[in-house]
Amino acid sequence: MLSLRKSGDRGYADHGWLKSFHSFSFANYYDPQHMGFGNLRVINEDRIAPGTGFGTHGHRDMEIVSYVLSGELAHRDTMGNVKAIPPGDVQRMSAGNGVQHSEFNHAKGQTTHFLQIWIEPNVTGIAPSYEQKTFAAPEKRGTLRLVASPDGAAGSVLIHADARVHAGLFDGAEQATVALDPARKAYLHLVRGEIDVNGQRLAAGDAAMLENEAAITLSNGKAAEVLLFDLTA
Repeated sequence: MLSLRKSGDRGYADHGWLKSFHSFSFANYYDPQHMGFGNLRVINEDRIAPGTGFGTHGHRDMEIVSYVLSGELAHRDTMGNVKAIPPGDVQRMSAGNGVQHSEFNHAKGQTTHFLQIWIEPNVTGIAPSYEQKTFAAPEKRGTLRLVASPDGAAGSVLIHADARVHAGLFDGAEQATVALDPARKAYLHLVRGEIDVNGQRLAAGDAAMLENEAAITLSNGKAAEVLLFDLTA
């Protein structure tokens, strides 16, 4: 079964300095039909105005993944990490037994556009940790490149969760078919562009939720960038 979650049906918050679309219930946006999907808890599409950002705040027992689309995200945390996250990088922070961090856009005249993703961990109370890797566009062109996994396979960042995240770029005749475990769930988020998912047309910000499906086929992309999540049921 494939169900569509249209971009315009997401929650939305405009804080002035931050404009954010929420795929699932978050902060003041509450939708009992969309509390998460499998162990995927949050996908926020955030745009941070120049010279602003999230002040220091805490997290616990959550796998947090940042995927920057444009601009640059400045990260600082109580583990001693001071990092810049550009487009093409995937950042993973395991909050574990507690971590404080901040995220800012220091660029003048340039909005930082990124996805903030939370995945529920399969272990709790561990020491917090951080990892960041670059996945160049050619690695994702016309295919689904593993970027996050519970075992760090294929050079992906390691997440303490029963989930795998793939990223792909598709345009024109480029297409990919990936086998799915029907006993699990899959979630396809279209970051930008347009694409067909198992014959259904998606536009930027749309998502496809798949259950009891044996495969996913991506085709007819138009400057499409996708994230595919393999999740617990």
